[in-house]
This record gives sequence, C-alpha cells and structure tokens, in this order.
Amino acid sequence: MLSILIPTYNYNVYNLVELLYNQALEANVTFEIICLDDASDNFLLENQKINQFQNSSYSVLEKNIGRSAIRNLLAKKANYENLLFLDADTLPVHKNFITNYISQINNSEKVIYGGILYQSKKPKKEQLLRWIYGNKREALGTLQRNINPYISFLTLNFLISKSIFSKVKFNESIPNLRHEDTLFSFDLMQNKTEVIHIENPVYHLGIEDSQTFLKKSEEAVIGLKNLVDSHLITSDYVKLSHYFQIIKKYYLRSLVVFGFKIFKPFFLKQLLSKKPSLFVFDIYRLGYYCTLKIK
Repeated sequence: MLSILIPTYNYNVYNLVELLYNQALEANVTFEIICLDDASDNFLLENQKINQFQNSSYSVLEKNIGRSAIRNLLAKKANYENLLFLDADTLPVHKNFITNYISQINNSEKVIYGGILYQSKKPKKEQLLRWIYGNKREALGTLQRNINPYISFLTLNFLISKSIFSKVKFNESIPNLRHEDTLFSFDLMQNKTEVIHIENPVYHLGIEDSQTFLKKSEEAVIGLKNLVDSHLITSDYVKLSHYFQIIKKYYLRSLVVFGFKIFKPFFLKQLLSKKPSLFVFDIYRLGYYCTLKIK
C-alpha cells in the first residue's frame, strides 16, 4: 500500500499526477495520491481536476507554511505505511517508476532515493547556470551517490516508511531558507537509518533563470550557516561550511571578504554568461558565506 505525496506551490501538477495515477493502476497496488498546495495564487483550476481521479486529492492551504511543514502535514494525512514523496516540478523518467519503488518495499528500515536527471537539451542562456549545476552536482548515478549516501540524498524523489518518519521528520523550526533536505539527511544519519540509492530517477523540470538561482543560492548559504550555528548539523557535513571553518581557523575571513567585494561584479558577470563556471560559483558562495555575521 502506497501513499504518493506531492507538495506544490504555483505549479501545474496535473500531468504528474495523471502519469503516477496510471502507473499505480498498472502496478495493481493499493494507493492514494495527496497533493497539498501551499497557498498558491496560480494553476488552481488546472490542479482541481486532480480530484476527478479515484483515491486522489488536491487541496489548498489557507496560508503558506513552508517546505518542511507541508511535507510533515502530507505524511500526517497519509493513510498508508509507505510514503513516496515527489516534488511538483518533477516527472518520472521510466514507465515502471512506481513498480521500481514497490519492489523495494520490505520489512527493513530504510529510505530509498531514486535520483534526479535533467533533460539533455541545453536551455536558453538565462537558465544555463541552474542546468549545469543540476547536471554536474545533482544528476549523479548510484555509484557516485553511494560514495556519500546521506549528503547525496535529495528530498524531491524518495520512499520512506511511516515508522521511520515518526522518528525523523522535517524540522519546522528552521527558517524557510532551503537546506531542509540537508538537515533531514543529517538526521537520518544520526538516527542510523540506511539510505539506499537506486536508479529510478525523475526529471527536474523547474529550472530557474540564473538570477533567481543565484538569489536562492544566497538564501541557501544563509540557511546552511543557520544550521551550523544552531548546532543542527556539524560544520564538516557540507563542504561549503567545512571550507569556511578552515578560513576562519587561519584568520583569513577578512581577506576573503575583501576579495569577494572587489571581484563580486566579475563573478556575477561570469556566472550569468554563456559558459558559467561551477568553480566560480563555489568561490562566490564561499565568499558570500564569509560576509555573513559571525555568531
């Protein structure tokens, strides 16, 4: 028995639900699909059509509660033991996507992550940074993901049991600044819950333009710093915070901040160009991290 749980916000999720619904029927599994909308302004009429499917529902929250809280609420609403979380802006790559996950269900306590892919067609220049980052850093095969199974885990496509979720939930106390998946994976590691990586990917369709991605990346840096400063994760869990600790240890922070302020316009020009460099992107985020106030 399977509960398919989809948080959405200002996104048309109908096509995803239709595909999952048909696959679940073909798999001959008892299932439900629950979509919760985090107080969107758009696509409400299109998404309402989801309620026409059997065992499927789409409802809109009265106020926005954030990425962590909405996932916890979805799990609370689920009727079945096995929870399949999918982000709204994804689409399964394979026709046997649901069957592949069902084959992993047994009595052992584990979390299954299927992976992510980006469509091979190169997007327009304004979206290149996000597309390149996704392909190089997120769209990893199982061999690469298993090198660091926890930090390679993303929450846009995973299967978890209610029994595990009762012990490791998404932390609702942190600011809504991203990295909730980082904290979730760290908590899974602390709980000694095994994360299994399989090849059952989804396409990530929601590629932001580079300007938006840079802004979200800055928010993510603030979110990461908050996790470290609050002792919710160790500083060595994520490379960015680990390198910051080295800079801080050797009293190089002021020098890095000085260099970042001078070269920031050049970094931005390069990252918004036709050939954005992930090395420059990493330097930019590390420099930005150093500019944040130390607690």
